[in-house]
Amino acid sequence: EVQLVESGGGLVQSGGSLRLSCAASGFTFDEYNIGWFRQAPGREREAVACISRSGEYSYYVDDVRGRFSMSRDNAKNTVSLQMNSLKPEETGVYYCGITRVEGSFYEHEYKKWGQGTQVTVSS
Repeated sequence: EVQLVESGGGLVQSGGSLRLSCAASGFTFDEYNIGWFRQAPGREREAVACISRSGEYSYYVDDVRGRFSMSRDNAKNTVSLQMNSLKPEETGVYYCGITRVEGSFYEHEYKKWGQGTQVTVSS
């Protein structure tokens, strides 16, 4: 069974940092690109970043480029998202998902999601 388990969320002040992790099991990890998406209250899930199967290439939406950094460890089947200089509008539930499409920011191209981890950025 494919499983993705996010962790690392929490409450942080504006300008602070958090590091999210996603642990994967039940599939061949390095055959999939991994993405991080965010869902704010009352809004649709939106892309934040994604990383290629090898980890060589990472992609970021404009709002987070330069502040967020995504990495993966294919030996440990884990992905991380380092988030710096967080803003209150980045509050939401953060999900990791898997896709066959490198660089995808389209939710419908993702096959499986974790349960999410809550990030709250206070002003």
